[in-house]
Amino acid sequence: MARYIGPKTKIARKFGEAIFGADKGLEKKNYPPGQHGLARKRKKVSEYGTQLNEKQKAKSTYGILEKQFHRTFEEASRMGGITGENLLKLLECRLDNVVYRLGIAPTRAAARQLVSHRHITVNGAVVNVPSYSLKVGDVVAVREKSKSLEVIQDSLQGGRRSRYAWLEWDGSTMSGRFLQKPDRADIPENIKEQLIVELYSK
Repeated sequence: MARYIGPKTKIARKFGEAIFGADKGLEKKNYPPGQHGLARKRKKVSEYGTQLNEKQKAKSTYGILEKQFHRTFEEASRMGGITGENLLKLLECRLDNVVYRLGIAPTRAAARQLVSHRHITVNGAVVNVPSYSLKVGDVVAVREKSKSLEVIQDSLQGGRRSRYAWLEWDGSTMSGRFLQKPDRADIPENIKEQLIVELYSK
C-alpha cells in the first residue's frame, strides 16, 4: 500500500480527533467522512474494531505504514518494561518526529520531506532516512545551506514549537539535542497504546 497523500481532514474525521493539529474542517463536521458518516458514528464498534482503530490512528499520527509499524512493535516487545510505552518511545525517537517536535517543520509530513531532501544533519553528518532512530546525546540541526529555506523559517517563527523535557533547542545554531527517551506522561498524543498491544497479542 502506498503512503496516503490525500486530505488530512478526512483522516482526522475518521478518528474523530485532530491528530494533525487544529482543523476547522473537523470542527464543522465532527463525524466520519463518507455518505453514511453519521450512521457509522451511531454504530456499535466491536472490541477488535476498537483495537484496530487505535493502531490505525497511531500509524496515521506518526505517518508510518503497516510493515514498518509492525517492525517497531516487535522491537518494543523485545525491550524490557511496558511494551505499549516502549512503542511510543521508539516512535518519538524517529528523526522525522524529532525534527517536527523541535519546530523545524510544521508537520511530521513536512519533517519527513526535509529529512529525505537532505536538509537535516545528525551530529554534523547529513541523514536522509526519516526513520533513523536517535540516541541520547545526538544533535539534530538544519544543514548550513538550508537555514534560509522559507518552510523552515516560517515554522520556527510561527510560534508552534513547544518545549519538551527530552529535547533542548538552540535557536542561534538552529540545532537541538536529544536529551533522553521521553516518559509516557511527556508524550502528548492521545493514543491508547494498550489497545495496540492487545491487538497484536491476538
